[in-house]
Amino acid sequence: MTTFDSCGPTDVPQDIDIDALREKYLHERDKRLRPEGSKQYLELTGDFAEFSEVDPHTPVTPRTPITEDIEVAVLGGGIAGLLAGAYLKKSGVDDVHVIEMGGDFGGVWYWNRFPGIQCDNDAYCYIPMLEELDFMPSKKFADGAEIYEHCRRIAKHFGLYDGAIFSTQVRTMRWDDSIKRWRLRTNRGDDIRARFVVMTQGSYNRPKLPGIPGLMDFRGHVFHSARWDYDYTGGDANGGLHKLHDKRVALVGTGATGVQLVPHLGRDAQHLFVFQRTPSSVDERGNEPTNPDWVASLQPGWQAERKRNFHRWSPFEGVVFDAADQVCDFWTELGRNMTARIAASDDPASLGIEQIMAIREEEDYKIMERLRRRIADIVEDPDTAESLKPYYRFLCKRPCSSDEYLPTFNNRNVTLIDVSESKGVERLTENGIVANGVEYEVDCVIFASGFEISTEISRRYAVEAIEGRGGLSLFDHWRDSYKTLHGMSTRGFPNQFHTGFLQGGVSANTTAMFEQQAEHIAYIISEAIKRGATTVEPSQQGQDNWVTTIRELAIDNSAFEVTCTPGYYNNEGGGGGEGIRSFLGEPYSPGFYAFDDLLREWRAKGDLDGLVLENTDG
Repeated sequence: MTTFDSCGPTDVPQDIDIDALREKYLHERDKRLRPEGSKQYLELTGDFAEFSEVDPHTPVTPRTPITEDIEVAVLGGGIAGLLAGAYLKKSGVDDVHVIEMGGDFGGVWYWNRFPGIQCDNDAYCYIPMLEELDFMPSKKFADGAEIYEHCRRIAKHFGLYDGAIFSTQVRTMRWDDSIKRWRLRTNRGDDIRARFVVMTQGSYNRPKLPGIPGLMDFRGHVFHSARWDYDYTGGDANGGLHKLHDKRVALVGTGATGVQLVPHLGRDAQHLFVFQRTPSSVDERGNEPTNPDWVASLQPGWQAERKRNFHRWSPFEGVVFDAADQVCDFWTELGRNMTARIAASDDPASLGIEQIMAIREEEDYKIMERLRRRIADIVEDPDTAESLKPYYRFLCKRPCSSDEYLPTFNNRNVTLIDVSESKGVERLTENGIVANGVEYEVDCVIFASGFEISTEISRRYAVEAIEGRGGLSLFDHWRDSYKTLHGMSTRGFPNQFHTGFLQGGVSANTTAMFEQQAEHIAYIISEAIKRGATTVEPSQQGQDNWVTTIRELAIDNSAFEVTCTPGYYNNEGGGGGEGIRSFLGEPYSPGFYAFDDLLREWRAKGDLDGLVLENTDG
C-alpha cells in the first residue's frame, strides 16, 4: 500500500519546529547563492554549440534552400507546436508549416531519450488529445518513448508532416511591411515569407551548462543528458548501459533528469560520482500500469474533467471542497492536506487569506519533513542521507518521485559529492572534476544541468533577431516587462503569436496551457482570414488594458521566492543584477480556469475586442 492509496490527507509529522526549519531553509539558501545569478550558465554558442545543436538522432542531409510564401509558420515541433498546428487545421487553416530544429516532431520528447526518461506528471492529464486520438498511456507516469510516439500520432492525424521543415533553425524574423509578411531566414539558407507566425519554442528547447572553468580542458568524454550519447554508453532508454562497465562516470546535476538517470548509471557504471548542489525532493513513485477496468469505466469528456481536477488540487490552487482528488499523487498531496486541515477547523468559511496561507505554509513544512524522514529510512549512510535532504519549501524546486533513486546511494560503487558549500563544481581538469578541493578522476562527465527556462527570452527563443514594424526589436520591447493581449500577441508585431509563460493562465499541467493557447490563437488566425484581414494585432488600448488587468490582479510571490534555494523557479536567486523574476512570467492571478472562461467568453462575443484588423489589399 502506497502513501496515496487512500487519496486522502497523508500521514505527516506533527512534531516539527517550524521556526527552526525556517532558519535552516534560509541558511541552506544562502550558502548556495551566487552573485552572478543565471549568468553562471553558459550560452551554448561557439565552442559550446555542439552541446545543443548537434542532433544525435537524425543525420542532417544537405538540401536546396526554400524560397516560398506560406500562410502560417509554426516555430517549434514540440507539444505546443503540435497543438498549434492541430487547432489551426481544425479551424480550417490548411497551409501550416512547422519549422523544427530536430529531425522529427516531439520537442523535448524527441531530444531527450536518456535512460529512464519518463513524464513526472500524471500521463492521463499531461498527454494531450487522448480521447480524440483514441489512445491510452500504458502507465501513470509514461515513458518518454511512448510520449514521443504520441507526438508523432498527433502530427500524422492532423497532416502536419505535410509541409514540415525539419533540421532547421530560424535565425532571424523580420516583418516586411511592403508585403505584409514575416521574412524568416534560417540556418539552411531559407527565405520563407509567412503571413502568420506562431512561436512555440517551449521551455525546454535550450540545454544549459554551468560555466565551470576548464570545461574544454577535460580529455575524457562529455555530453549533456538532453543529447544522450548511446554510442558511448551502450544501451537504450530502458537502460543496459553495458559500455560503462569499465568507466568512472561523473553526473553533474540532481534535478528531475538526474533523479531518473542515477538508478541506471549506478547500476551499470564501474563507479558513479554524483555532484549535487541542491537535493531534489523525491517522493515514492508507485508507477502502476493502467487499469483496464478503470479505462472501461470512463465517460466521454473524462480527460478534460481530470485535467481540471488535477489543477484544482495542485499547489496552484489546492483547497477543494466539492470534488474528490482523481490524480492522487505527490503533486496533489499539499492540496489534500490543506483541505482536510481547513475542513476540520471550527468555522472554515470565516478563514481569511492570511490564515489559509499560514495553514498552507505549515502543511508544506510537514510534507517536506516527511520526505526528509523517508530519506533517513532508505539511505544507509547518515552523511549521505543528510546531504540528500531538501531544506526548502515544496515548490522552490520541481518536485520529483522515484522508487529507485534513493536506494541507489546504498550501492558501493556510487558516491554523492555535496558541492553546496562551494556553490557548485570548482573546475574540470584534463582527467576529471575538482570539488571541495578534491580531484575525482573520471572517464566521462554527463551534465544533467537542465534547460534555459528562466533566462532572457532572447536566449530561450534561440532566434537572433525578431523585428516587428519599423524594425522594433521584440527583445528590446520586452526587456523591462511583457506587453501583450492575453499573453499571446503584442502591438507592433502584427500576425505574430506566442505560447508559453507570458501574461496568461498558468497550469500545473503545461500541456493544458499549450492547448488553451493553441485553440485561442487558431481562432484569431482563422477569423482574420475569414474576415479578409491582411494583419491582426492588439490595439494600443486593448494591450494597455490587459497589462493593467494583469498587474492590478497580481499576487506578489517575491516574499516566497526570495526565501527559496536558487534555481530556475526564482531565476537562480536573482543575482547578476537581474532580481527575482519568476519563470512563470506575469500570470493571470485569478487562475488558469478563470482565464479559460475569460477566453471562451471573449471568443463567444465574436467582436475580437482589443484587436485591430486591417485589410490593405483593397
